[in-house]
Amino acid sequence: MCDEFVTYLSVLLALFLILFWWVMNSGTKPSYLGVQKSPPALALCPATKNCVSTSETPSDLAHYTPPWNYNPEQGRGSKNPITREVAMQELLDVIKSTKPDNFTPRIIEKKDDYVRVEYESPIMGFVDDVEFWFPPGKKSIIEYRSASRLGNFDFDVNRKRIKALRKELEKRGWASEDAF
Repeated sequence: MCDEFVTYLSVLLALFLILFWWVMNSGTKPSYLGVQKSPPALALCPATKNCVSTSETPSDLAHYTPPWNYNPEQGRGSKNPITREVAMQELLDVIKSTKPDNFTPRIIEKKDDYVRVEYESPIMGFVDDVEFWFPPGKKSIIEYRSASRLGNFDFDVNRKRIKALRKELEKRGWASEDAF
């Protein structure tokens, strides 16, 4: 009986160590984050179904999501447009106050035209990378990308996150370039 207990504890400890190693090594930041140089855009999604991005083609229904407009013509853009700086602050406020699926947001990098956020899952501590980019030019557009670091499928966590953020931004006058 003592040998069975020791074997049971050994297996349990081994499983715990494997799980611990997996979780600790699941947090490696991808090297391709940030605005790509040629052409300027956020990175495309991998073939897995755990990423959504405005950089994809609209025919890629698994990955494409439309960009956001912080001065839509059918709204404040025609009446009382805001600056890019004000839009950035609205975006940051919404990121900080919105926790889709109870993921904790941490703003990791902020520039004048770019924000990178890590969202950590509440149970296992898995990290998703979310990027927002204000492309140069006169249009009031925001490009974004939301991707899990691990796995092939995310139960639509990234798509739900983007939708939750968009809905909060819509309350402030933003709009999606098309519905999704």
